[in-house]
Amino acid sequence: MAKPNVISKHELIQYAKECLVDKGIEKFTLRAVAEEAGVTQGTIYYHFKTKEQLLLDMVKDICESSWTEISQQDHSYIISQAIESAKSRCSHDSFFHKLFFTLVTSSFNNEKIRSQLGDVMVAENKALTNNLTNLWTKSPIEGVTLETWGILLNAVVDGIALQALVQKDFPVDKTYEEVERLLKGLGNLLNREGNE
Repeated sequence: MAKPNVISKHELIQYAKECLVDKGIEKFTLRAVAEEAGVTQGTIYYHFKTKEQLLLDMVKDICESSWTEISQQDHSYIISQAIESAKSRCSHDSFFHKLFFTLVTSSFNNEKIRSQLGDVMVAENKALTNNLTNLWTKSPIEGVTLETWGILLNAVVDGIALQALVQKDFPVDKTYEEVERLLKGLGNLLNREGNE
């Protein structure tokens, strides 16, 4: 029996995530999400006009949840927590990054998705910059702003994820251990400069 049409957009996003995990990206449709949620297809279309819009909202939800969780951590653990969060979504079968890169590909022919995905990336860059601002009083390298560090770190995470998606035996743990060492080393560099 179908649930009444009183279901929130957020609840539908959660059902869509379950549907995507159960069926995979190839069989992911708005109809499949409606069946998973026990609602009519009309309910899905009321909240999401296209499959791409639903996928984009799923990416936004995952990103916002992740950054909210990380920003609530003790500042001394932010790097470790951010690395662990990124690493947890990085694998040959990564749900999040398959979804993310599917949207990137779709955005090449859809300016609306491209614009909205660009907004998601700007928000991620800003979240990274804000977290770096809490860790570093200034950039560890003169002439490189904290904003650029945020963009660079976002690109590194996405680049590592892309490599893990296409290389079955990509060394995720080793790579992230070294990225964490790099970030902590940059922080130590700043601390030494501040003590001199």
